[in-house]
Amino acid sequence: MSFHSLRGQSLAVSRSAMPLRRQMLAGIAAALLTTVSPASAEGAKPPASMAVTPAQLQSLGVRLQALHAGPAAGGLLHSARVQAPPQSQRVLSSGVGGLVEEVMVQEQDLVRAGQPLLRLQSPEFAELQLRWMEAQSREGLSATQLRREQRLFEEGVIPERRLQEARVQAEADRARLQQASAALKLGGGDAALMQRLRQGGAPEPALLLRAPVAAQVESLEVRPGQRVRDAEVLLRLNKGGEAWLELAWPAGRQPELAVGAELQVPGRDIVARVSHVGGVVGESQTLPVRARVVKGGERLRPGELLQVRLPSQAPGSAWSVPAAALVRHEGKAYVFVREAQGFRVLPVTVLGTGAEAVQLGGDLQAGQQIAVSGLVALKAAWLGLSGGE
Repeated sequence: MSFHSLRGQSLAVSRSAMPLRRQMLAGIAAALLTTVSPASAEGAKPPASMAVTPAQLQSLGVRLQALHAGPAAGGLLHSARVQAPPQSQRVLSSGVGGLVEEVMVQEQDLVRAGQPLLRLQSPEFAELQLRWMEAQSREGLSATQLRREQRLFEEGVIPERRLQEARVQAEADRARLQQASAALKLGGGDAALMQRLRQGGAPEPALLLRAPVAAQVESLEVRPGQRVRDAEVLLRLNKGGEAWLELAWPAGRQPELAVGAELQVPGRDIVARVSHVGGVVGESQTLPVRARVVKGGERLRPGELLQVRLPSQAPGSAWSVPAAALVRHEGKAYVFVREAQGFRVLPVTVLGTGAEAVQLGGDLQAGQQIAVSGLVALKAAWLGLSGGE
């Protein structure tokens, strides 16, 4: 009994357990197997072509698409993500722990410098104010005592030792005040608060956090009623004005990106220039590439995904096809090119990837038709399998 007869019997036994659509695909693929050379079915290298009739094309639901001049004249497409550079980011936190009483902004809000952002109830903040007030009183008292001792010493009433003791005490109290002032500023106190406390005002039980610069609220990390610790991130701000594009560029892919290469965003007046190409290949076998946006950065938002057009080094050598037209086998990429008697299975090189399309390089010509659907059964028949992959 021949190989194909045995395979047909195997298909007949297993077909009853398959869903109806899979039964149809398996049957069609089995019919296509009769057109594949025996060497392919025996596990040898898959054939370079396969015969497929028009009726089989219709049964498989294979749709064809003609190749047109690829986008190489304008450059390849590649995915990129918008990132805010470190110098444009601000992180707002508190030097004291407490309870978030009120959040006064929302994400994506534009805020001005000094605008209140959130209110934090903090007994720790009130304690810092009390310590500062105590240190302020002690420093004032020791300064007054030092002036008095200085006068008495000059009049010959007291010995120099008492003057030295008063001077040491004044210096110690001054250092304690400086320490208390630094702690209060780190906790969120400002000059206006200290001036009010100096004039006899009561300590503030709540800390009002304000925007350090004019910016956009990038993200809120807390909500009202939440307890936070000191130095915990409360919200993130982005000053804007500059943006980066980050790409994961496959190592060894041509054309190679170089510092200074210009990238464009199709359909948007946005231009970026490559400013850094990583020298270490990551686990995904890609190199990190960073491009600084030199035009249109104000229209981008951190985290946004977009397609960038890369400069082409070989016009006319790249072709844009639907991502579904690409077939992979043993780490290589192929497309099915329509011929008079069936398909030629052509190896190609993936030059760029997008959300719905890929850019290919290979021995392709304008006007050729490639399969863009029904590739599961085509691949199964090509590899000599009955169920596909």
